[in-house]
Amino acid sequence: MTICALPSTGDAGTVASMRRGACPSLAEPMQTGDGLLVRLRPTDDSLTLPKVIALAAAAERFGNGIIEITARGNLQLRGLSAASVPMLAQAIGDAEITIAEGVVIEVPPLAGIDPDELADPQPIASELREALRARQVPLKLAPKLSVVIDSGGRFGLGGVIADIRLQAVSTAGGAAWVLSLDGTAAKASIVGTFTGDAVVPALMTVLEKLASLGAAARGRDLDPADIRSLCRCGTSGERPVVPRSAAIPGIHTLGSAGTVLGLGLAFAQVEAAALASYLHQVQALGANAIRLAPGHAFFVLGLRSETAAVAQSLAAAHGFRTAEQDPRNAIATCAGSKGCASARMETKGMAERLVEAAPELLDGSLTVHLSGCAKGCARPKPSELTLVGAPSGYGLVVNGAANGLPSAYTDENGMGSALARLGRLVRQNKDAGESAQSCLTRLGAARVSAAFEQG
Repeated sequence: MTICALPSTGDAGTVASMRRGACPSLAEPMQTGDGLLVRLRPTDDSLTLPKVIALAAAAERFGNGIIEITARGNLQLRGLSAASVPMLAQAIGDAEITIAEGVVIEVPPLAGIDPDELADPQPIASELREALRARQVPLKLAPKLSVVIDSGGRFGLGGVIADIRLQAVSTAGGAAWVLSLDGTAAKASIVGTFTGDAVVPALMTVLEKLASLGAAARGRDLDPADIRSLCRCGTSGERPVVPRSAAIPGIHTLGSAGTVLGLGLAFAQVEAAALASYLHQVQALGANAIRLAPGHAFFVLGLRSETAAVAQSLAAAHGFRTAEQDPRNAIATCAGSKGCASARMETKGMAERLVEAAPELLDGSLTVHLSGCAKGCARPKPSELTLVGAPSGYGLVVNGAANGLPSAYTDENGMGSALARLGRLVRQNKDAGESAQSCLTRLGAARVSAAFEQG
């Protein structure tokens, strides 16, 4: 593996604050079907329980009391108004919750305490943020640009798409960082490997190049060979082997770091009052903080092994996803018609109907995407089964995204039986030990579509 050394750039490359506007924020909330929405990225590596409880109270007082955790692990508050957003901002400040602005810099949810990670990514993230703040002239960068600094470990970010990615690898001299562009760890284009003081300057070089291409430029617009030349990297190196991230829901022992409880939100949402009630209960058990996680999830920190099981039972009673086998883990939903004016499906209610009518589909081998419209906000990439709200009812896209052409339709009256037929199709045709995904693949899209539409 070749380690790249970055040349000194002197005062030529300055990076700065980022544009807003494409992503909802406290400064520029987004209008939705249930009022204004803001997305928050707390800068704390962990949120203490009093802070989160205060945030839940603010969500209930100034919004509609719905809290979401996004697929990338950000917080969203819904149902706000132009008058209440400033009051929410004040409440967040009073709770001493610092919200990140600018370039999205993501590290694994248990960074710094995961015993399996190869290096702590937090110092690099902090140094990069400081380098960006130190720039005299802000760089104009794409609002949704993301930098992932993945240290590996049990809950790494290998499956998260990034414009710019650092992946920790082990070398004879210690941990090093593979820089790549545009994609997941398995598909991103590798630039080279960096260590020590060369890491953050390499990231700055990439950001400066992006800014030179225009305010809409993303990682896909960069030429890896060009970046390699700018960084004076001789070779791109081999693609690092990235272990699959463990499922978040469940009890996890972290050695000297203690025990953490992973939980997921049911269909990405939770009522603020229910969250606050649960956090008060686990606080009495010794919990002291949470960490947000991808996949609409979070970890509860500070528990002992003997109290984690109690906290897990309490979470189940509050409707959280508590185990890898929970069928709701296999369903992706957007806000739906209750939260978005564009949606033509009440996705949360439809998800409950799916769990009841077709549990055979939800063995964890595939994802069922319920999208209120063809935009597919909850899951832009293809799914094995995608159900899309349409003016005439609901369309089924097999092995495609929400913007794909549906191969079958049904209306509201036929929806329950259509879901039941899909479940029955798997139940009656699945071989011993076969997954739902394998069964549907073997049966083929035409047969799946026929079962949905007409039985």
